[in-house]
Amino acid sequence: MRYLVPVSLIVGLLVLLGIGLRLDPTEVPSPLIGKLAPPFDLPTLEDDGRVTSDVLLGQPTLVNFFASWCTPCLAEHPLFMRLSAGGSVRIVGISYKDRPEDTSRWLARHGNPFALVARDAVGASAIDWGVYGVPESYLLDAEGRIVHKHVGPISDADWRGTFEPKLRDLARLTP
Repeated sequence: MRYLVPVSLIVGLLVLLGIGLRLDPTEVPSPLIGKLAPPFDLPTLEDDGRVTSDVLLGQPTLVNFFASWCTPCLAEHPLFMRLSAGGSVRIVGISYKDRPEDTSRWLARHGNPFALVARDAVGASAIDWGVYGVPESYLLDAEGRIVHKHVGPISDADWRGTFEPKLRDLARLTP
């Protein structure tokens, strides 16, 4: 009888651990799914211009928060280069807490798949979007609604299994 309570606690913890190990850490629920992307007004990387969230309208767009100091960002970069070359989706980059010269140098070295790059130097816009860390990506429909959030680097399997089907669905819904 005196072992019943400790054994019950251990069994309960093991059950919770088992459930937790089956969860996918890249599937982070976002309260923004189905809502318009948070508005922003950020400086561009290339010049003294500004870019607003209006650029996210008109066609499906992948918004990617990245940084030159982010090793996992480099892992997904070849995929973005292929997507950009193939024209399958417009990709907008938001440089997160990075120095502009470091971001520019990184893009010059590895290639620039982004239709445009905005700078979020202090991470204020990232907070509005619910970014936990980089890389994080958001798929938006043509009206600027968030369809999907992905935490971590996007792999080829992620792209084929999640993003492509969602883009096909968006294409069917667009008149």
